[in-house]
Amino acid sequence: MTVPRSTSPAASPPELSTADDAYRQASGGSPLFQPIVDLDTGGVIAVEAGAGVTPPGFSRDISSAVAAAYAAAREEALLPLLLTVASGAVIEGSAAMAPLHEAMRATRRRPREVILVVTGDFPPEYRQALLVGIEGLRTIGYLVALGGLGTTHMPLDLVADASPYAAVLSPELVDRIPRDPRRNALGEAVAQMAKTIGIHVLAPHVRDELQLTTLRGWGIRLAQGPLLAPPDWRPAHGRVHVPLPVPASAAEPSTIDLGPRVQEFLMPAVTLEMDATAEDVVDALGTEPSITSVILVDEYQRPRGSVERSRFLLSIAGPYGHALHAKKPAHRLADAPRVVPKTTPAIAAMQVAGKDGARVYDDLVVVDEVGRCMGVVHVGDLIRHVADLRPGRR
Repeated sequence: MTVPRSTSPAASPPELSTADDAYRQASGGSPLFQPIVDLDTGGVIAVEAGAGVTPPGFSRDISSAVAAAYAAAREEALLPLLLTVASGAVIEGSAAMAPLHEAMRATRRRPREVILVVTGDFPPEYRQALLVGIEGLRTIGYLVALGGLGTTHMPLDLVADASPYAAVLSPELVDRIPRDPRRNALGEAVAQMAKTIGIHVLAPHVRDELQLTTLRGWGIRLAQGPLLAPPDWRPAHGRVHVPLPVPASAAEPSTIDLGPRVQEFLMPAVTLEMDATAEDVVDALGTEPSITSVILVDEYQRPRGSVERSRFLLSIAGPYGHALHAKKPAHRLADAPRVVPKTTPAIAAMQVAGKDGARVYDDLVVVDEVGRCMGVVHVGDLIRHVADLRPGRR
């Protein structure tokens, strides 16, 4: 499963006209759009929409986010949307966030297609209320990110407690790397922390290639800024140009044919939530004999477990096996998923498959730019294709 795309019509519904005045007041009639770019593939995976300035400090004003949502609908932006919301509105809860929920309904945008970046200072005594508000947004279906990390009063331990989908570095912090060694160390520490606890990191306002090289060195894959797209970029412009990393040495061009990328062999994956029981897996496998695996995913559709058909059915077969496992979580019988990015060449994927002799023929799980399950690849399909790559078979 890939990053969700809106499949509903983007034509402006009647409700859009009622928001034009609010939009003009918030944005001055000049909405800004910036692509969120995967530095590894050069693909645009989301669109940041801005209309006006999010109030600094502690604020409950989300009018700019609401206006940006309507502006994105007018631009027919079908990619996932990134909007900035003030922490005060999240703390206040459903009443303050209601205009944004209404904008989602009016523009036919599903919450799971929206990343809300919570930003802005807040009093320490509101910490628990903010966590409750974030969990409420996540329950509705929004992907929640924390913004301004590195320079604002957003405590770093809040990142661990909130478990957001992504962490967004402060633009001021990015602007001063790598020329300021102290800020450079701070940014690297934040990126490493996020990577360790398993969340994505977005670097905003990237202006030059030196910054980009530094961010790549930290393992950051998602970025946005003037270096990647001009100020007049629009969702209809599609892909952007991303400077390639400078190679460590000038090696000879490879003459080895690594084959097509694994996404060309992609098969639909059968996915279940991490709290699914073994009985749920039995039911899923029973729907179609050709299903070779069930992938257990978290709330963000990231693969967390892989249940191989033959081994699973062997474990649960018989009266004792069913009694022991049927009502218990399926992840007890799952293996770690063998994950490959969608851009992985066929031969490289074969190398991943061969690392564990006991699981050579287990399905590979293909993920998109932000780690979501797109589907699975049968190793047998790769073997047949790789065999055709041999010179004598061409």
